[in-house]
Formats: sequence, structure tokens, C-alpha cells
Amino acid sequence: MKVFMPQYYKAFRCIASACPDSCCKEWSVDVDPQAAAYYRSLEGALGDHLRQVLQDTEDGAVMTITDGRCPMWRQDGLCRIQAELGHEALCKTCQEFPRLRHDYGDFVELGLALSCPEAARMILNAESGLFLQEEISQVGEREYDADLMVTLRRSRQVVLNFLGDDSYSLPQALAILLLYAHDVQNEIDGGAEAFFDPAGCLDDAMGYAQKGDGQALIDFFRGLEILTEQWANRLENAPGVADWNGNYRALVRYFVERYWLQAVADYDLVCRVKFIVAACVLICRLGGDLAATAQLFSKEIENDPDNLDAILDGAYASPALTDVNLLSLLLG
Repeated sequence: MKVFMPQYYKAFRCIASACPDSCCKEWSVDVDPQAAAYYRSLEGALGDHLRQVLQDTEDGAVMTITDGRCPMWRQDGLCRIQAELGHEALCKTCQEFPRLRHDYGDFVELGLALSCPEAARMILNAESGLFLQEEISQVGEREYDADLMVTLRRSRQVVLNFLGDDSYSLPQALAILLLYAHDVQNEIDGGAEAFFDPAGCLDDAMGYAQKGDGQALIDFFRGLEILTEQWANRLENAPGVADWNGNYRALVRYFVERYWLQAVADYDLVCRVKFIVAACVLICRLGGDLAATAQLFSKEIENDPDNLDAILDGAYASPALTDVNLLSLLLG
């Protein structure tokens, strides 16, 4: 089985108390059944505290949030469980975050979640994307439509190669990406093989561009579930002026690497590419430091399955996410 990962993947190390945010803030932590049983079996003060803060769920347990933070998060920024029992005592969620694993049966792709500040720094400073890192002896069964995966992997590589070409501005590249996704979707739906013609896509995109409604896009995200007051304030006070200064190509590459192949689950690529475009436009319009804004976006949106589902559904229902509005925000 082949395992693919970004070049920076194995270099990631949690920066613990030096982190400007924390995965111990705001989120309730899902605890797997094995870890929950172990925590409840512990004696002493730590065991007593864990029994108080664990709540049963259908899939194990959850660590309840206390005053906006995990009750195991000490004032010095370190985890009490890890400090007293070691790294191996952490539940799976805490051991794995921000590492991502997409297992397609006969191959695996690994990555890092943008919602971690240190991971965001590494992602946005990366110069290239996925590469074959290693091959393991494990053999898995294919869990996808083989022809569909061929189309998705081929088209994703076309896009990743294109993102390395800076002859097009980033807004132009995103517009080209959106229209190319429609061509690939046509191929997925039984049409001819998609031909990548960036100049032609850009000409077509310019024909759609009007005056975009940036406020509608911001209002759409304001209507989703909001985790932090900081995110609510950013959406409320967004300058609304696009400033594409920063390593947005690395941001787009991250989104493409993470979401493009997920269309194998439902044969719907366009909704995911609309999400990619909308995410980049929103992050740009919110302004501020790119890494900090992107990390906050990911914390609020990517880590919330309900929000992700709402965006994928809204790709075909919300006026803010129409092709015309997105292309207009990019090129109008």
C-alpha cells in the first residue's frame, strides 16, 4: 500500500505552551471508549477529576469544557494527563490532532489540519505538495469507484501543477479552477474527458464576472454555527476589501489536496471546489495575518462537520455561492 503525505508532515511537533491558540480551548474533546474506561479506572486525584468531567456518548465519552477550556489543560499550557501519565495515555483525538488520515482502502493520504497554528505555519510556508513518502506491506481493499478515482487523481494533479505557475494571479487561478471543476464534473457524469485550457477557462470566467456581493458571502458564513466570539467579531467587522498578498497558493494547494479526492464518496466535485473558492475569498476579505485568519477559519469551519455540510449543500442553494457571484468576487 502506498502512503502519500506532504513534505512537512513528519516534521510537525506540537509547540505546547508556546502555542498562540490551543486545541484545548473551546472544543469538547471526544474520548474513545478504551481511553474513557482507562481514565475512569484511575485512582487518586486525577482519576477523581476525570470521572467528574467525562460524559458518556454513543461513541465513548466527551471531555466537557469548563470556562472555555478542557479541564485537563493546566495553567502552564500543558496537559495534566500527558504530564502525569505520559503521551501514550492521551485519548486518540489528542494523540492524533492535527494529523489527518484519508484511507481509501488501497492507498492512504496523510496531512495536517489547518486549524492548528503550528500546522498552519508549516502549510502556508510549504513549497510543494504531496509526494510518495513510503510504501507499507499492509494490503487493503479498494473502497471506491476505480474509474472515478483515476479521473479525480489525474485532474487534481493537473490543478496542483497549475498552481505552481504564477503567470496567472491567484484570483485568476481560482476562477480557472472553478470552471475546470465543471469540466471534470461533466466527465464524472459521463461526458468527454476534461481538457485543461486555462486561457479558455479565464476567458469564459471573465464573461460571467459582474459586481460581486461580498457581503452576501460574509453573511452566509455568519449564518453557520459559530464557536468563538473572535470569529463572530471578524465576520461582523470584516473590511470586505480583497487583499491577495500572502502565500495564498499554498492555502489553495492545501484545500485541493485535502478535499478534491473526497468527491469519490458522492461523485460531486463542483460543490467541493466551490467550498475551496469561497474559503479563499472569505479568508482574503477578512484580512489580517493570513496564517492566523486561515487557522481561525479552519477551527470554525473545517472542524465542524455541520458547517462543512451546510457549505456543500449551499453550493447549489445559496446566492452567495453561485458561480456568477464567486467569479465576480474574483474578477469583477
